[in-house]
Parts: sequence; C-alpha cells; structure tokens
Amino acid sequence: MARSNNKISVVGAGYVGATLAQRIFESGIADVVLLDIFAGIAAGKALDLLDAAPITGTEGSIVGTSDYSAIRSSDIVVVTAGLPRKPGMSREDLIAKNAAIIKDVCDKVKAHAPSAILIIVTNPLDTMTYLARKVTGFPRDRVFGMAGVLDSSRLTALIADELKIPRSSVQTQVLGSHGDTMVPLVSKTLVSGKPVSDLIPKDRLDRIVKRARDRGAEIVGLLGTGSAFYSPSAAVFKMIKAILSDSGEILVASACLEGEFGLTDLCMGVPCKLGRSGIQKIVEIEMSPEERDSFDKSARAIKGSIELL
Repeated sequence: MARSNNKISVVGAGYVGATLAQRIFESGIADVVLLDIFAGIAAGKALDLLDAAPITGTEGSIVGTSDYSAIRSSDIVVVTAGLPRKPGMSREDLIAKNAAIIKDVCDKVKAHAPSAILIIVTNPLDTMTYLARKVTGFPRDRVFGMAGVLDSSRLTALIADELKIPRSSVQTQVLGSHGDTMVPLVSKTLVSGKPVSDLIPKDRLDRIVKRARDRGAEIVGLLGTGSAFYSPSAAVFKMIKAILSDSGEILVASACLEGEFGLTDLCMGVPCKLGRSGIQKIVEIEMSPEERDSFDKSARAIKGSIELL
C-alpha cells in the first residue's frame, strides 16, 4: 500500500480517536498524528499500530504525541477529546467540562493548523461545533461536526434488522441535533426504492425510530463506562474519505447555518456536499410538516444548549 501525501491529526487518543486513527492509518489514505494530553497513551497506541503495519501492509506514518506543533500542515484535524457520557447522563450534561476542553484544543488548532478542515466529534456535538467555529474563526465550510452519518447508520441498521434485508437496500437520513431531538426523515426513507411506511406498520416504525434516538444511551448503559466508538469512528472515516477524494458526496453533517432552512447562528445536522474544501454546499430539502416541526424543535433545543455556554 503506497504512502499518501495527505495528513490527518486526531486530537484525543481514547476509544473513538484511537479507533479512527487505526482506520485512517491502515487504509493508507493519510499519514496520522494521534495527539492526547497523555503523551504516553498516544505514543503507545501509535507504536502498537506501527508494529501491526507489516501485517496489514501499511506503509504510511503514524506518530503519537502531546505536542501540538506536530499537527502543522494537517489537511484535516478531528477532535474527539472530551469526557464521555456515563449511564444516566445526557449529552448536554457534558457542556461545561467539554466546552473548556474544546476551547483549549481549538485555540491550539488555530495556532498550528490554520488551514485545516476541522471535524468535531465531542459531545454535545452541535454545541461544541458552534463553539469551535467561534473560537477558531475558520470559515464555516471548514468547521463541522460528525453526527448525522452515525445517526442515519443506526436507523438503517435497525430497519434492515426489522425487515431481515441487506443494510445496503435502505436509504435514509437523520437531521437535526445529535441528541433526543434528532429528526429521522421517515417520509424519505426508502427500502429498495419503496417507502418504508409501506413495509413497516407505523406503531412499529415509531418504536424503531425511538430506539435509533436512544441507541447511544443504550450502548452507554451496556458498556457501563465509556460510550460507542466503533460506529462514530466509522462515521468520521466516511466523511474523511468524501473530503480527501473530493467526491461531492452528500452526507449529513452538523453545519453552521447562515440562513439555510430559515435558521442562523447555530450548528445542526443537515445534508452537506463534502469535498476537498470541506462543505461545498448545504443542500436544503423538503420535509413533511411533522418533520419540519421536529426540525424546528431540534433547532430550539440546540439554541438552548448554546445559551448555556
């Protein structure tokens, strides 16, 4: 596998960050810097991945460090640093502590990688994305959050499991906040081209949607300590591939809105065309009246969370 000219820095060497670093490194799409305040943890995990490289056929570079100068010239910086949820906690419970972490990280990203695309994964995601934009002052096409790709994947998995069909036959999107007010677009969900409402009774579909909303908490409850990491890292990796390949793929990201959908001064999950410059276009789509009401409710919830900053 040939070495890439791309460079991606992952801030936070916990479960999400380390798993993402592994996905990037072993794919060969970029050299990786894994950064954490605990330098030994980042360095140890980087060395572990290097030792696996002859087995996986990887020729790229990965470095573990606590020195932010290492992120210079990064094409993309992904921020996973922050406290994870514990059982019984909402994502909003993390605001105060994670806001301090995000502010510190973003100050350093601005100083050392001012041209990078910045992807936020830290919860509460939409609020932390908003804060990252304010702290860095980067244009909005270079600051966005990962959420909708993950939430859409969770809903896809549950629908496919319900119908006992290939997951690839389900097309759906989840907009809005990465939280209790996320907005699954059931009206646009298709299964092999057919509306999902023709295949699953409404009461059952409502339960599936609720489980998708609660999936993160379900995983937190089962793990006891920590939260999901395989699926969030896979979601960020999908976004990274769309950016580096300049594919123009439309994926749901937490974007900072400036009039789209009639909303301003907040970040929330909306369809975005992703490419080498970051967000190339925010795609405004039609929703059912019920979905639009839920979308506006989600926007109000995010505004309330932002006010807590």
